[in-house]
Amino acid sequence: MKKEDIENRIKKIIAHQLSVDASTLAEHQSLSSDLGAESLDIPDIIMALEEEFNIELPDDEIDGATTLGKIANRVSDKNPE
Repeated sequence: MKKEDIENRIKKIIAHQLSVDASTLAEHQSLSSDLGAESLDIPDIIMALEEEFNIELPDDEIDGATTLGKIANRVSDKNPE
């Protein structure tokens, strides 16, 4: 799967979880400071990503993935199709 496709699917998930417009999301945006995600939003986003891509994202691998681009990299690493 192309990284662009992964990013678009991630944008849809984040937009849904945070009630924002997916078309306004950029890979450099921070989930918390730019998009207003709270600590309780992050586990919901991670679970939605795991379900969408049929992968597991352990805490130690997703820690530090604070932007859309970093999350896309982690998901892409787990989903090489």
